[in-house]
Amino acid sequence: MQVEIDKNSGFCGGVIRAIGTAERILDRGGCLYSLGAIVHNEEELGRLEARGLVTIDTDDLAQMEGPVTGETLLIRAHGEPPHVYERARKLGFELVDCTCPVVLGLQQKIRQAHERLSGKGGQIVIFGKIGHPEVLGLVGQVDGGVLVVETLEQLQARLGDGSLRTDRDIELFSQTTMSPDGYGQVRDRLAEAMDGANLTVHDTICRQVASRRREISDFARVHDAVVFVSGKDSSNGKVLCERCRSANIRTWHVGSAAELRREWFRPEDRVGVCGATSTPGWLLEEVAQAIKNLQ
Repeated sequence: MQVEIDKNSGFCGGVIRAIGTAERILDRGGCLYSLGAIVHNEEELGRLEARGLVTIDTDDLAQMEGPVTGETLLIRAHGEPPHVYERARKLGFELVDCTCPVVLGLQQKIRQAHERLSGKGGQIVIFGKIGHPEVLGLVGQVDGGVLVVETLEQLQARLGDGSLRTDRDIELFSQTTMSPDGYGQVRDRLAEAMDGANLTVHDTICRQVASRRREISDFARVHDAVVFVSGKDSSNGKVLCERCRSANIRTWHVGSAAELRREWFRPEDRVGVCGATSTPGWLLEEVAQAIKNLQ
């Protein structure tokens, strides 16, 4: 078999920045707290935890009793709402903010849209994964007036039950890692439904993520078999893996080399190894080598 690693796979810029910052802090010794998983990849998370990274969640933060002295809390690339920063500072944490610049820009746009719409009964609509950390951070930027829809069907339901008023101005945003095609469908349906009010559509999908969808489909097509590597909780990983599978039915999703199966491959196969924006390069290389060792 021939085995090739997709040169465009691996960490996006926001994840590279967050992990690089965490490693520099951990190099000084001691532990570092991360609010939520710094990356949705179990293998990489385990590597960082072995170096002293401690992952906590917002419930842990709410239950802590201060003051916390000499401890550092990292805000991951997904970002957080303002009240989380306030709580962490009140406890005494030293904050290291690694929110992705693209997400920071989107948070600011949400706040500005809220100011424009709040006085005239308008509404913000976010196309995103309900409960996703980035989406929670976006919704938390403002006090109400935000509706999140994950699918075209959910949008249709909100239009039908009257929870989304199309006779008032609407500003539409997308979570940065959503499908451009899905966003286009939501945009077009909402435009059709507007009843005399204005619809403003914001281009907020990360360009690096959007281009990955096109690149990974091309990569999958030119290989006989594809092994997609990502954490099981990675939203981006699930979307990209399905893109691979739609282009090549012989696509398998693994979290590590231990999940590989010899029966997936044929001796003459040209195998492609690719991954999500949360998949480390070292893990792609490890999986590729393990495939070679199956021969």
